[in-house]
Amino acid sequence: MFYWLMKYVVIGPVVKAVFRPWIVGRKNVPASGAAILASNHLSFADSIFLPLVIDRPMSFLAKSDYFTGRGLKGWSTKFFMKATGQLPIDRSGGKASEASLNTGLQVLGGGELLGIYPEGTRSPDGKLYRGRTGIARMALEAKVPVVPVIMVDTDTAMPIGRRIPRIMRVGIVIGEPLDFSRYAGMENDRYILRSVTDEIMVALQRLGQQEYEDVYASTVKDRLPTRVT
Repeated sequence: MFYWLMKYVVIGPVVKAVFRPWIVGRKNVPASGAAILASNHLSFADSIFLPLVIDRPMSFLAKSDYFTGRGLKGWSTKFFMKATGQLPIDRSGGKASEASLNTGLQVLGGGELLGIYPEGTRSPDGKLYRGRTGIARMALEAKVPVVPVIMVDTDTAMPIGRRIPRIMRVGIVIGEPLDFSRYAGMENDRYILRSVTDEIMVALQRLGQQEYEDVYASTVKDRLPTRVT
């Protein structure tokens, strides 16, 4: 109820009126049943605009740091993340990664839509980077399709480091669902997981025509003088 109220009554109408986001391929989002929406990740604003332009509730897996801040800023960030359907996950690896996987599977098990950024973090320069295999494992374990999504110009509206977005139009392009049912029962095969993940990234690259580099975005960020998260 809270999510519905914020999306359709409070936040949604205001954001739509100000930014006028456009969308192509809305019909490619399944009308019912669980699915993963796999998106490129250019800006913090990606998690704001995508849920607003589709007709079904969806949840995003967001880093837990957004939910643990202190003071007025921390409270407002936490409130906003919850209001827009974000779910906190720990990206530190190991058991934390397993917990994140289980969180995603719970969403999918309820027949809902789950948004995932396969790159794992925002692109530091607008390029598309290598995908993490967690998305493939979720898709195979939950037996759900993966819908490729491309965010357009969100990095111009709200680049990394900017707190208030520029008022401009942004876009969303949604591709046809990818079916991985041919890999049923192979969710523990790391070669299959890499193959599925790479297929998702190829679909994203073709849909958005981003320049692609076969390296993790986090590796690129680690090389920057000031690390961007």
